[in-house]
Amino acid sequence: MIWFRWTIIKRLMVLAATLLTLALAAWINLPLVGQIFDQNTDVVAALPQAAAFKRGERVLILSPHPDDETLCCAGLIQQAQAAGAAVNIVWATAGDGFEFAAALSQRTLKPNVHAMRALGQLRTQEARRAAAVLGVPPDHTFMLGYPDGGLFSLFTTHFDEPYTSPRTGASRVYVQGALTPGAAFSGRFLEADLNKVLDTVQPDMVLAPAPQDFHPDHRTLSYIALRLLAARHQEARLRFWVVHGGLEWPLPKGLHPTLSLTLPPLAAQLPWTRVALTPDQEALKARATGQYHSQTRIMGRFMDSFVRTNELLSPEALPDKPSSRSGSGALPTADRPLTR
Repeated sequence: MIWFRWTIIKRLMVLAATLLTLALAAWINLPLVGQIFDQNTDVVAALPQAAAFKRGERVLILSPHPDDETLCCAGLIQQAQAAGAAVNIVWATAGDGFEFAAALSQRTLKPNVHAMRALGQLRTQEARRAAAVLGVPPDHTFMLGYPDGGLFSLFTTHFDEPYTSPRTGASRVYVQGALTPGAAFSGRFLEADLNKVLDTVQPDMVLAPAPQDFHPDHRTLSYIALRLLAARHQEARLRFWVVHGGLEWPLPKGLHPTLSLTLPPLAAQLPWTRVALTPDQEALKARATGQYHSQTRIMGRFMDSFVRTNELLSPEALPDKPSSRSGSGALPTADRPLTR
């Protein structure tokens, strides 16, 4: 009898937890929630407009994974090209570290290294389709193909010694169409490829993830970009964006094209500028986002939440002064696992 009562209690607890989770999910996706938890849409409206692009300007977007370039900058890409600027995109990784996406796309409960590499090939194809939707020519895109979730290791312990991805089992670049096929997974080869892209594009502006971004790959690519551009005495050409900006940001989740993209809590103190998007630019951004089927089928509401009336760009990597405002709290440790 006691065992039976305990079983009933446990089932009721599970049911209560499930209902609470569903209620929280429904509540957190209401437009009103975005107005409660954002930095106030008036704050976004009061931000200075980002400087307009110029004809002949060369723009390079550093994207840690396939889809980041669309989430952060699809509107910027459209505006740059409309102004006569040339847009280039470089993907540092093939996005081959998301096991759940591999399980769905490869139809397997337990994806092995072959399924994970197939995901890398798939996301590479999705990236090229999204770039095409945004009007970026194929010869203006560069897939580097380094390990998703491994950039911090390349930057630190594996700068010279090759790194083996625990998800794909690869220690060298394997994706089709990569800039340097067979390059060892090491920080030295990654930086050599990035320098090769910089030499080829000769960018006047480089759009890179901000160092406050929650994802370790994003932060690491930010550190590398700052170092490489400083070595060229071109750090003033950097502009910064955020995709993983804090707990549940952006709010509300889902497609709300009449709402503003508010300040990311983890980087709220950066000197943000606002890039206002037209409805047509939002619609094309949504279409480009939709090319990433392997991702949208899992986190479509998160990705759709970047289709808003504006994008955000900071001319600085750090705020002018330290602040007690911490948004969602302190930054996670660099090796905290997070893949997408």
